[in-house]
Amino acid sequence: MTLTQRWPEQGWALLQLLLMVSVSQAEEMECKQRGDPENPQLSKDGDIILGGMFSFHSTWRDRQDTYMHKPLSLECTSLHFREFQYAQAMLFAIEEINNSTDLLPGKSLGYKIYDVCGSIARCVRVALALANGNEIVSASSEAPCTRPAQVQAIMGETSSSPCTAIATVIGPFHIPLISHFATCACLSDKIKYPSFLRTVPSDYYQSRALAQLVKHFGWTWVGAIRTNDDYGNNGMATFTETAQQLGICLEYSVSVFRTDAPDKIQNIVDIIKASTSKVIVAFLSPSDMDVLIHALSHHNMTGYQWVGSEGWIFDSQTAAMDRHHILDGAIGLSIPRAHVSGMKEFMLDVRPLNSSSNYIFTEFWEELFSCKFNHSKSSAGNHRECTGHEDLTGVQNSFTDMSLMPIFNNVYKGVYAVAHALHNILNCDKTCNSTVQLDPITILQHIRKIQFKTKEGDEVYFNENGDPAAKYEIINWQPKENGIVDFVTVGFHDASLPADKQLNLRNKSIIWAQNSKQVPLSVCSEKCPPGTHKILQKGKPVCCYDCLRCAEGEISNITDSITCVRCHSEFWSNEQRNACVKKESEFLSYEEIMGALLTVASLFGTCMTAVVAIIFFHYRQTPIVRANNSELSFLLLFSLTLCFLCSLTFIGRPSEWSCMLRHTVFGITFVLCISCVLGKTIVVLMAFRATLPGSNVMKWFGPAQQKLSVLGFTLIQVIICILWLTISPPFPFKNVKEFKDKIILECALGSAVGFWAVLGYIGLLAILCFILAFLARKLPDNFNEAKFITFSMLIFCAVWIAFIPAYVSSPGKFSVAVEIFAILASSFGLLICIFIPKCYMILLKPEKNTKKNMMGKAAP
Repeated sequence: MTLTQRWPEQGWALLQLLLMVSVSQAEEMECKQRGDPENPQLSKDGDIILGGMFSFHSTWRDRQDTYMHKPLSLECTSLHFREFQYAQAMLFAIEEINNSTDLLPGKSLGYKIYDVCGSIARCVRVALALANGNEIVSASSEAPCTRPAQVQAIMGETSSSPCTAIATVIGPFHIPLISHFATCACLSDKIKYPSFLRTVPSDYYQSRALAQLVKHFGWTWVGAIRTNDDYGNNGMATFTETAQQLGICLEYSVSVFRTDAPDKIQNIVDIIKASTSKVIVAFLSPSDMDVLIHALSHHNMTGYQWVGSEGWIFDSQTAAMDRHHILDGAIGLSIPRAHVSGMKEFMLDVRPLNSSSNYIFTEFWEELFSCKFNHSKSSAGNHRECTGHEDLTGVQNSFTDMSLMPIFNNVYKGVYAVAHALHNILNCDKTCNSTVQLDPITILQHIRKIQFKTKEGDEVYFNENGDPAAKYEIINWQPKENGIVDFVTVGFHDASLPADKQLNLRNKSIIWAQNSKQVPLSVCSEKCPPGTHKILQKGKPVCCYDCLRCAEGEISNITDSITCVRCHSEFWSNEQRNACVKKESEFLSYEEIMGALLTVASLFGTCMTAVVAIIFFHYRQTPIVRANNSELSFLLLFSLTLCFLCSLTFIGRPSEWSCMLRHTVFGITFVLCISCVLGKTIVVLMAFRATLPGSNVMKWFGPAQQKLSVLGFTLIQVIICILWLTISPPFPFKNVKEFKDKIILECALGSAVGFWAVLGYIGLLAILCFILAFLARKLPDNFNEAKFITFSMLIFCAVWIAFIPAYVSSPGKFSVAVEIFAILASSFGLLICIFIPKCYMILLKPEKNTKKNMMGKAAP
């Protein structure tokens, strides 16, 4: 049936009801209560009344309202002994204060405690009842509609979501609401919740402490489950934010509520099964944890490391539910352990509760002692009959379990905080001033300022947000042989300390999942060792990455490095890529084979030149020596000796002096050498011209002119070298670009123009000498020296033409070797081509070493 189809039947009925109400209001202008009255489940008269709100039942029965009649009152189900314990703690504190002569002397505290069944709607209704009183009013009562607050402060509720609703409703009335277990950080907002205070730390600190705990054990890949209410959602949001800052990633984050449908619970189980993370952070209330454990037990999902909030981590009832050891080894934060003398005995003395005629205690008593009263509606089955005088001795259930004493202590401290504020307001000494008019806003202001110590020495105060100091114990679930879980304190967390000292753990005493002694591993990717860096996997969180080896010349010396650092230009990465090592310096040295061979060749050429010089000196009077201009020959041999020796300056570690010396000495000695050859070539040509009739050319190129020409040609090269050294001389240079992993020690040219000017001048003289020698090669002499000079110049030019591309393309020290080879090859070419034939003639063919033979007149 659609809404329009139902309108004729239900719409008109509602319209008639509204008309009747309007007529009734017009007829009766007197103040009357609308709706059903709310009566407290526990109450006691006193001079000052405190309110209490606890969920004696954890849930309620669903029903579908038809709007055809007045909705029935909420039907609460699932009796919850823990909340009775909280109420008992409140009663104990009130009883202790009433019996005290030091606190509120002459004044008695009363109470009105309601069962809100965990329903937010009921919480709001009860809050209004406590604020203005909506109990049944007798017909003769003429009480005005507007009255002062019925209670001076409210203790409760246990959960965060109900507290947000209650604090919103009573906030404008400034009635203090003091919770013992509502930890949502959202409640610290004094603009939204100006009258809210609590004796339990805010999740603002707990969430961060949990993130620090997870980071401490190296878990960077975790799952997260939260209660789908203000407590779980806000707590997990803060945890997620802090976790991201600490480099922790959430593989999944799901919410659960105890009233969720089975298929939604199964979906959460499937998500956990499919996950790769082995650590689960659970921001859950005990009742929601019980529902999840029940589902996980069906699948025997053990082996996960649970990290818990204070909501369930030290709850023995939750541990009793875990019959399949799902949570063995769990670790988490709890409120520090506490002891309040006399509270346990008071709470276990249930006889005062039996004096109440309220129906809730019938249910409580029957559930506590597993019996039934005769008048009970549910007195059926095999239960024994209740007498009302049962003894708790021997009863083992959640009511007799005192493991939640820290929370009971929070209730106790909340009541005492109100009492101390009232004590100050009423100016109590031996007696209290009864003329002082109490109002909630004054009480709230005094509660915020109070600071006192309980009889056990616990300091109680509230900060500007209405929160206490954030101190936690770190609890570890350690299963015993009898199946009972022992909650072992393995560390502490104090948010008031510096960040690096807040977490204090004793790792040796921790038992992990599956009774392991080793810290479980839960990472999306293994740590990247030094020498590698992280590369994020596409489409995945930052905790999922591949480890890529650093490139050559780059290193990473820490684990999980994000990037690789490039080494300094004079350093190179080692094989492991985790350290920069100084590059190997490379230069042509005497110790290596190539350097040694070139040195030997240089010395061999020097010695060979010396031998030739000795031969020539010994046979200096012979025609062949005299005919070839002995002075230029000796000068040529001297220059060749310098040419051979100058190659040694190219070997060894380059220095400032060696760099300048090697190129200048090479340039000058080679010009001297070529100048001598050029002079000998010109002498040959002049000598031929002198044999012609009437020729007088030799007087223009005699010995003096020959020496001057050699000096002139050499002086030009000296000037070029001086200019080069003055303007931009060669200098030692570390070439780090030629090779990646080594430094080439070489001599930079300084001025490239100067270098090529030196080589160009040598080449120019060599080409000129070659041309003149070539022209004189066929002159009619028996021993024409121009032929040997032509061949020697041909070798010389070929060597140096080949040198240029070889020098440019040779890497590192090989370019130096090429230059030395060119020097030695051209020097050997000159020595062998010009002097060896003459030595052969002098030593092996002395019969031809005659003047007649030199003149071409010897007998055939």
